[in-house]
Amino acid sequence: MSVAAVMAELPSVEWITDPALVRQRSRDFFWYSPVLKRQLNGVTAEAVACPRDEAEVMAVMAACVRHQVPLTPRGAGTGNYGQAMPLKGGIVLDLMGLNQVVWVKPGVVRAQAGCKLIDLDAVTRREVRGELRFHPSTKRTASIGGFIAGGSSGIGSCTYGKLREFGNILGLRVVTMEAEPRVLELRGTDIDKANHAYGTNGVITEVEMPLAPAWDWVDVLAGFPDTLSAARFCEALVASDGIAKKMAGVVAPGVAQTYFKLFQPIVPPGMACAMVMVAEPFLDLLNPLLARFGGTQLYAVPTEQAETPLYEFTWNHTTLQALKVDRSLTYLQTLFPTPHHFELIAKMEQVFGDEVPMHLEFVRLGGVVTCFGLQLVRYTTEERLQEIIRIHEDAGAPIFNPHAFTLEEGGMKRIDGEQLEFKRESDPHGLLNPGKMIAWDDPEWTPDRKQGFYLYGRADAPEVEEVLE
Repeated sequence: MSVAAVMAELPSVEWITDPALVRQRSRDFFWYSPVLKRQLNGVTAEAVACPRDEAEVMAVMAACVRHQVPLTPRGAGTGNYGQAMPLKGGIVLDLMGLNQVVWVKPGVVRAQAGCKLIDLDAVTRREVRGELRFHPSTKRTASIGGFIAGGSSGIGSCTYGKLREFGNILGLRVVTMEAEPRVLELRGTDIDKANHAYGTNGVITEVEMPLAPAWDWVDVLAGFPDTLSAARFCEALVASDGIAKKMAGVVAPGVAQTYFKLFQPIVPPGMACAMVMVAEPFLDLLNPLLARFGGTQLYAVPTEQAETPLYEFTWNHTTLQALKVDRSLTYLQTLFPTPHHFELIAKMEQVFGDEVPMHLEFVRLGGVVTCFGLQLVRYTTEERLQEIIRIHEDAGAPIFNPHAFTLEEGGMKRIDGEQLEFKRESDPHGLLNPGKMIAWDDPEWTPDRKQGFYLYGRADAPEVEEVLE
C-alpha cells in the first residue's frame, strides 16, 4: 500500500497532506458518543483527495486499486457514527467539489453528490418552486450524497417517511472500485444497494430526487404540561393529512429550559415543548389542536426569518444543543412501536427519570404515524449505557445503536445480503471504507440481541430497519 504512489500518479488532482487538515477531514461528529470517541479519536487518513469532477474520482479510485490503498468517501462530514472515518488509514475522497445541480424540472432534480442541501433547495425553489421532500437537521452544511450514503430521514419525514420508502430516491449514479471503474445508474429497487451503505460498496457521484411543493414554512414552539400531552399533539398533527407540515418533535420538561439558549426566556419552568413546522396558510389550524391537548403557543416565526431555524433544535441537533451546555451527555436512537408507543414512552420516563430525558420525533413510516426517540442520556459508564439499552429493548423499544460504527450494529441488526453482494461486485478488493460492513469481514455475524419487533403491531408488517439520521 502506497499513498505516495497514488499521489504521484495523479499530480493534477488537488491533494491535502497537512496532518492537521487531513485529521480534520478524517472526522465527523462521532464524539456525540463517548464509546465512539474512545474507539475512533485517533483515526486519520494519510492524505485527502479533492476531485473536481467524476473523471478525477474515477482516476483516484483506479489508482487506489492498483496500489491497494483504502479509500473512504465523504461529503461534509456531518454524520454522527463515524460513517466516513478512515478506519484503515489510506486516502479520504472528499466529494464536496462535485457541487453542481445537473438539471431541475417540475417535481424532480438531479445534482452532484457534493451539492449542499441548502444550495440545492435554493435552486429548486427559484426554478420550479419545489424543495427536497426531507433533509437532516444539518441542512445548512450537509451534502446530498452524504445524506443518502449516511443518513436516512429527518425534517419532512413526518410527511414522506425515510429514504428507504419506495420513491424517495429516483436515481443514483455510482462509480465502482475496480482497476477499470464502471459508472452505474441505479434506479428502482436497485437504489437500495447503495442507499445508506456508508460508501462501502460504491461512490455516489450524482443523485436524482423527487421534489415536494416549496411552502413558506413557519417555526412554531408550543408548551405543554407534560411529555405525553406534547406527544399526542404531534401525533394528531402528523395524522392531519390536510395540513402541510414538515416537522413534529417533542422534548421533555427541562430540556428546552436547560439546553436551548435561544428559547430559555420564553419557556416556563416545567413545560414540555413541541417543535413543529407548518406551511403558513395552515398556521391558524394549530390553535384547535393545541387547545385539545393543553398546549400554549410560545413562539411562531417564519423559518427563513428565524435567528436559528427551529429544525436545528430537533433530530440530532437536539443532542448537539445539549452538548454545548454539558459535554458529558450522549443519546439513544429508539423506536417506540405503535400502537403501544405512548405506554412505552411513559414507562421509560418513569424508569429513568432525568437520567434519560425524553426527545421524540414523529414520522410516517409505511403510511403509518410512528414515533422515534433520540433521548438524551446522562452518561456515566459504558456498562450503564448498555444496561439502559437492554432495558429499552426488553420493554419492546428497540435501539438503533448510535454507539457503533458499523452498518449492521447501528442499523438493521442483520446482514443486508443485497448490499453485501453489490460490494462483492463493485469493490472486490474491499478497499472502500473498510471496517464498516461486518458482512464483508464476518459473513457469519449475527446480532447479540435479536429484535423480532414489528413496526405497526401487525403480523405482516416489515422488519424493523434503521430509520433515523
